[in-house]
Amino acid sequence: MSDASLMQRALALAAPMIGRTGDNPAVGCVLALGDAIFGEGATAEGGRPHAEELAIAAAGGAAHGVTAFVTLEPCAKRSAGGVACADRLIKAGVARVVIATRDPHPNAAGVGVERLRAAGIAVEFGLMEAQALAQNAAFFARWGA
Repeated sequence: MSDASLMQRALALAAPMIGRTGDNPAVGCVLALGDAIFGEGATAEGGRPHAEELAIAAAGGAAHGVTAFVTLEPCAKRSAGGVACADRLIKAGVARVVIATRDPHPNAAGVGVERLRAAGIAVEFGLMEAQALAQNAAFFARWGA
């Protein structure tokens, strides 16, 4: 599968959750390697758990070495005090993270990406960014993006 088709899948996972995640954006995440999808998830009703958390749980140990396709930059801090998605991706051992768009929220805003890169994980931005921005337009308007 192409990177574009996997990001499209992540966007499709998030779409039904728009307007149902409280103050959080509707995010989709797909964990894949080649043509195999090992886990996927979307931000749950009310905003918890996050998409990455669900995708990693679905993949289990198979998450090691995969690429994570995420529609929004992984969080670096959880307002409820749980483990941040950037830290979950690092612990799972993903090799690469492809992110549609940056997150302007203070609990993300580049910090999670810095952690991912410091852990040796390749990070790319911008794949299907326009679609991701449109999907969570209300969230981005609220945070000045």
